[in-house]
Amino acid sequence: MRKQRKKEATNPTPQKEATQDNTATETKLAKFNYKNKKPVNGKLKGVVELGASGFNSFIIELDKDKNWEVKSKEFGNSLIAEGLTSPEEVNAKLKQYIQKIVEFGVAPDEIHFVVSSGAEKEDVTQTIKKELEKIGYVINIVTPEEEGKYALKSVLPKRFEQTGFVVDIGSGNTKISYINDDEIIGKETYGAKYFQKNINDSIVYKEVFNIIETVPERRRAQNFMIGGVPYELAKYLRQGDERYTVLDKDTKLYKEVVEKKGKKVASGLTIFKAVADASQTNTIIFDWDANFTIGFLLSLDY
Repeated sequence: MRKQRKKEATNPTPQKEATQDNTATETKLAKFNYKNKKPVNGKLKGVVELGASGFNSFIIELDKDKNWEVKSKEFGNSLIAEGLTSPEEVNAKLKQYIQKIVEFGVAPDEIHFVVSSGAEKEDVTQTIKKELEKIGYVINIVTPEEEGKYALKSVLPKRFEQTGFVVDIGSGNTKISYINDDEIIGKETYGAKYFQKNINDSIVYKEVFNIIETVPERRRAQNFMIGGVPYELAKYLRQGDERYTVLDKDTKLYKEVVEKKGKKVASGLTIFKAVADASQTNTIIFDWDANFTIGFLLSLDY
């Protein structure tokens, strides 16, 4: 059933395929065949995001030239969402979590904790922050603008810095970033849970559309997109274990995802459509490995 639906959704006019040398060839199933450079003689680094709905963690191998490769990743650990009852319980579970990363081979001083702008407002986050400080870890609070800039560092390949831009659709906010005159420009707008505040779809669509229009037109050829909602869309379309999945611009294609996942995905699609409509790009690329917290690691001294 799903395969049939995907076949019917394929545009009869061949889409353009973005390849490693940024040339375009015609194909019915768009693919992004860029290959990232693997790290050489790198070392393991870990980063944990205290998100609004749980922990996301990444272990990467990173070399001195900032080439990196994900070695382990975990999404949605429900430590925050569990409603922990005491600081002692938080402390014990954090130690278990850190120990798991150390056992993978990451040195304790190479583990970093980042609080996203959405989660920083959660009451339980304050408890977690205090307990981490007792264990000896500095908590890095990241603003929405910084999130966008870090996302760009992790997801936008150098080859596409002059032609692409980045969108990170989060639950609490959406971050949009691009490079202009060697400076990373980051902007923030509504996240996929805007419906919880009874904000009208048309208001969100208009604001996102207007922000995308401020991205220089020459930077709109490729849109690199990450975040919870794009993840659900990419999971629906993914052909195998490719790192990059090109997302179809036709939001009707994702009806089954909306029916299964509900209002958050439906609202996220409003943001997605505004990005696609305003940028007019045919190449919206989801990166299965990138995350703004990896960009945070890339911004640190080696």
